[in-house]
Amino acid sequence: MGRRAAARIIRPVVEETDIRERIEGLRERVRYHNRRYYIEDAPEISDAEYDALYNELETLEGEHPELLTPDSPTQRVGGEPIEGFVEVRHAVPMLSLANARKLDELREWDARVRRLLGDDESPRYVTERKIDGLAVSLRYENGRFVRGATRGNGAVGEDVTQNLGTVRSIPERLDDGPPEVLEPRGEVYMTLEDFERLNRRQEEEGKPPFANPRNAAAGSIRQLDPKITARRPLKIYLYGIGEGAGDFESHSGMLDALKGYGLRSNPYRLHESIESVIEECEEAARQRESLPYQIDGVVVKVDSRDQQLALGSVAKAPRWAIAYKFEPLAGRTKLLDIIVNVGRTGALTPQAVLEPVNVGGVVISRATLHNEDYVKEKGILVGDKVVIERAGDVIPQVVKAVTEERDGTEREFTMPTHCPVCGEPVSRPAGEAVTRCVNARCPAQALEHIIHWASKTAMDIDGLGEKLATRLFDLGLIKDVAEVYDLKAEQLVPLEGFGEKSAENLIRAIERSKDQPFPRVLYALGIRHVGAVTAGLIAGRFSGSDLMRGVAVEQLTEIAGVGEVVARAVIEYFGLEDNRDLIRRLIQRGLDFERDATGPAEGPLVGKRVVITGTLGRPRGYFVGRLEAAGGTFTSSVSKNTDYVLAGEEAGSKLEKAKALGVPILDEAGFEELLSS
Repeated sequence: MGRRAAARIIRPVVEETDIRERIEGLRERVRYHNRRYYIEDAPEISDAEYDALYNELETLEGEHPELLTPDSPTQRVGGEPIEGFVEVRHAVPMLSLANARKLDELREWDARVRRLLGDDESPRYVTERKIDGLAVSLRYENGRFVRGATRGNGAVGEDVTQNLGTVRSIPERLDDGPPEVLEPRGEVYMTLEDFERLNRRQEEEGKPPFANPRNAAAGSIRQLDPKITARRPLKIYLYGIGEGAGDFESHSGMLDALKGYGLRSNPYRLHESIESVIEECEEAARQRESLPYQIDGVVVKVDSRDQQLALGSVAKAPRWAIAYKFEPLAGRTKLLDIIVNVGRTGALTPQAVLEPVNVGGVVISRATLHNEDYVKEKGILVGDKVVIERAGDVIPQVVKAVTEERDGTEREFTMPTHCPVCGEPVSRPAGEAVTRCVNARCPAQALEHIIHWASKTAMDIDGLGEKLATRLFDLGLIKDVAEVYDLKAEQLVPLEGFGEKSAENLIRAIERSKDQPFPRVLYALGIRHVGAVTAGLIAGRFSGSDLMRGVAVEQLTEIAGVGEVVARAVIEYFGLEDNRDLIRRLIQRGLDFERDATGPAEGPLVGKRVVITGTLGRPRGYFVGRLEAAGGTFTSSVSKNTDYVLAGEEAGSKLEKAKALGVPILDEAGFEELLSS
């Protein structure tokens, strides 16, 4: 009996040890592949293989929340919103750089450096591309990332640790024995491709687009809600060190060491003369348009640390470094007309038709005007002389009208009331910047909807990617998502790249997608503001038939996590006859539009909204899991609709707000007692 009792005690310990080891092993593998992908740009495994590792780790941590740690790769999604940024004083000031606008100014700077160093010391120079982003400082202690701050005024910045912690090219741990304290400094930026993708998403969500990649990066890092930062495609290049720089003999050696620690150091070149530096600057100016990210110049630095210390600094800039700045890419021309394009997501975007003008070696005849408000705020009239700039050195946009040259023939632009493509009335909800066509069958957006529908996070139709969807759409084989389910293998076999087996595989994948539950189907419909989580919340309360019959805004906003903007978008979508016809055809083809009843139907906290705040005795994931298992809903902010607040130590403003609103406050014991009631 004693041995059996002992076995009952020992067995869970052994299992927990095995699970702990598996979780730690998965974390190390995910960190390694994160580094290969995000830092070294040299992935070793496919996205599917990476997803399998990450999903297994996430699942195990969900099943064993007591083993969850803050530095797990799964936690790089942002924490709770903060009230405001705390000031951080830099241990070593983040100095700015003197600028050179002309190449001769570089020669003059070289002469000053040589004069100050003396004839016996010939400097070697390092050049780096000057990335146009947001300057930040990272702090690592014993190899772990502990703090991140903006440059601020150079002496004092803002603590943005949570936000920088979501940037995947910033590792949580360093490799290769770094100094006890290391403060790498660099530039957070956004690639041009990611910038365009982000702006398209902004417009889809009725939000104003960012002016350029630098503004997008800076705005993303200074979000009070880290979850917003986590959704932004940010990267970093590091170009220097604050505290901890004394361990290095040269700037180039320091950059190499940063790379060895697992950080993304800025690529550099070494030069023995200023003329070699000038050649590099001229080459960079020619290449700036072909780079995947925006640069606005070249930074030139003396390589030797001893020489840097000998040269010192003046005011707020070091004598041993200078920035050669490129001329902005801009031009003037006449605005001949403003036409309206309909994007694949239904957004109506005004576009400037211009007299062709050469800007930075590229002839521009069209430029974006973003939205109706942008045209009005800039005071742009058709017929104006306008200034054109290439945002991010790539995307042409009209930045201002030359009003002093008007002759009275200019005219105002007005946004059409009906879609220029399908003729349906357009919609611009109050408070939103984008006018859009909400007809899901509009040809201008039908293809994008098919691509979204088939995506992994929606209906997960394996094999129906963007290229194939575009091809089938262009061939007229599918015109909308309902027609995807009418495809036959014999239609695919004659197409290049298809055989009988591959055609049958795609048809099977399409058929399998009919088994997707209603939350997936609702998300796949592509309703504005309705992401996967929101779709699940709505599908848990209403079926497709309910939504087709019509629900009120108040009924939808009763669902925790569904606000008025989302509610109105849902009602608008289901109120349009073309959308209703699409849904009827999807139902006829066997798609599931029944209410999702997989959540807990009963429990002590069904229908209760609970906020969790402060430091608790177990990881927050443990309490969220217990809460949801009891039927409750975890929410991040306190309001009059909050039913309980579970508060630990240092709960702060949320606790104060709960007291002011009279919301019941629980400690851990009270929470457990409530669950057992």
